[in-house]
Amino acid sequence: MTKNSDSPTRAERDSMGEMQVPASAMYGASTHRAVLNFPISGLRLPRRFIKALGFIKLVAAQTNAELGLIDREIAERIAIAAQDVAEGNHDEHFPVDIFQTGSGTSTNMNANEVIAHSAAGSAKKIHPNDHVNFGQSSNDVIPTALHIAAALAIKEELLPALEELRVSLDRKSKEFWHIIKTGRTHLQDATPIRLGQEFLGYAGQIERGIARSRQALAELCEVALGGTAVGTGINTHPEFAKRATERLAKLTGLPIKETSNHFQSQSSLDNAVAASGALKTVAVSLTKIANDIRWLSSGPRAGLGELDLPAVQPGSSIMPGKVNPVIAESVLMVCAQVIGNDAAITVGGQSGNFEINLTMPLVAYDLLQSIELLAAAAANFARQAVDGLKATARGPEMVERGLAIGTALAPIIGYDAAAQIAKEAAATGKSIREVARERTKLSDAELEKILDPALMVEPSADRVGAGGG
Repeated sequence: MTKNSDSPTRAERDSMGEMQVPASAMYGASTHRAVLNFPISGLRLPRRFIKALGFIKLVAAQTNAELGLIDREIAERIAIAAQDVAEGNHDEHFPVDIFQTGSGTSTNMNANEVIAHSAAGSAKKIHPNDHVNFGQSSNDVIPTALHIAAALAIKEELLPALEELRVSLDRKSKEFWHIIKTGRTHLQDATPIRLGQEFLGYAGQIERGIARSRQALAELCEVALGGTAVGTGINTHPEFAKRATERLAKLTGLPIKETSNHFQSQSSLDNAVAASGALKTVAVSLTKIANDIRWLSSGPRAGLGELDLPAVQPGSSIMPGKVNPVIAESVLMVCAQVIGNDAAITVGGQSGNFEINLTMPLVAYDLLQSIELLAAAAANFARQAVDGLKATARGPEMVERGLAIGTALAPIIGYDAAAQIAKEAAATGKSIREVARERTKLSDAELEKILDPALMVEPSADRVGAGGG
């Protein structure tokens, strides 16, 4: 061991020669070269990715021992050390920046070296390449870790959060079902709608977002492990991929399976791009919902004011009593980040050459961030905003004054006549009912039936009659 001006070091060797490594580090020369080569962002691959790497190294050791390819004692020690990595016991020893070699080789070697170091102590030397990485390549390990980490995040975080939000929106739909208000299209008054129907639409968007997220999870459960360098499986046993993926499925509780085409699996990140596309769609849905709720609660006096949002914090450092829709705003920023991540993942997905993609660490980081952000934002939106929403009297009060209820007259007196009534009502400030009473032969009883808002929120032409007039 030597000591420089900063901290003690020890000598380690890799295929390029000797390297001085921090004495306390569990990694070796290859990892330290990467630390020195990529002082870029300070961003690290997240916990879930390291967990997935640990799982892969664990099942690889067990499978190779079962196939008689590495010594059982060595495999057992590797498996124990890999489990420690999966459990997060050595996270501080994964210092490599995400902006590194595009294959993630530095991170794969980081895992190999940490596990080999942790497994040391046996009379039999454990080598990071010859033992921990046996039958593997960064080119199949890293995309497999990417898939497993993202699939676990969807299963454990995103799907429960989206379901919580769906239930919250559905509950509000039922609570608000009796409230009839003016609809809006093109930001202009439209025919009446139940406030509960608006929320039924929001719940439906999230329900479909859950289905899309499940499809994304399915995309990610097809893994590249077993293809090694270029998809041919060189240096692996023919049974390795099948047996290792079966172990991964049992270990993670995910329906993980070996890809049916290793050449596409390693030369592209199409599955990750497809998964990101599903996440982007969820973000687009959340943007629409958060914006609608933000606008419906605007005011409280100079805006629409049809909803009251829970007051969670003061809204202004200068205007006393002001309360802002801060939870909805946080959702909108998360959605912007997810949409931006999807753009980066799209560029990453198209950035492969021949047998390998060259942006795997970036795609892994962005995909995991998108999943975790959406999960946190959806759950927080449900708990701190949607659950506490209250309807005001503003929506129902405006229905009778709205011009679009004249639409119900069109089947009775014809579109042109109904349009004239709407124009006169707009010009005079009178209601549609008042002008119709003056301009048509319809009785008060007939107008009461035709202009009943409750008949305007569902198909009703068969009950109000039809025909020109």
